[in-house]
Amino acid sequence: MSPADDQAPPGSGGAVPNFYSAENYRSEESIGYLMRRIMTAVGQSVELNMCEPGSPTYPQWVPLHKLHMGQATTVAELARECQLDNGAMTRLLDRLEAKGLCRRVRSVADRRVVNIELTDEGRTAAEKVPYVLSRVQNEHLAGFTAEEWAQLKNFLRRILDNAQALSARGEKNDSSAS
Repeated sequence: MSPADDQAPPGSGGAVPNFYSAENYRSEESIGYLMRRIMTAVGQSVELNMCEPGSPTYPQWVPLHKLHMGQATTVAELARECQLDNGAMTRLLDRLEAKGLCRRVRSVADRRVVNIELTDEGRTAAEKVPYVLSRVQNEHLAGFTAEEWAQLKNFLRRILDNAQALSARGEKNDSSAS
């Protein structure tokens, strides 16, 4: 074990554990793989529950919901909130505009800024999102107690805190760099 292996991300509460090793690593047991599988399953369930002819796809519901909740008002803010690059956000907004769910409006105060507004149809569609997400996520948590649910959220937040701390430090997790 190298000295770098003993250092923990700030806020992690201890030394870096050695849960995985190259000798017995199985990708299907990794937290990333499991979280990705869960996200895919939840996304597919949401898509099935929101399917109406011409309705937005699951990836299109995310920005609609964020706009409706006031978490973003510009293309740049929405791209950050949805964790997409500006090009991907532009393509997604093109599709939402084609469906009549939002419109882009150039700011009169700063022509470089493009604001996004929900149409009446977009607001109606966005209002359905919390109901569908609540139902789908509750279905995926079948069998969990309230305490287990709270504990799971705390565990996931700790993983996210560690990931954000590592990202802020700009570190690579490369065991060969010691």
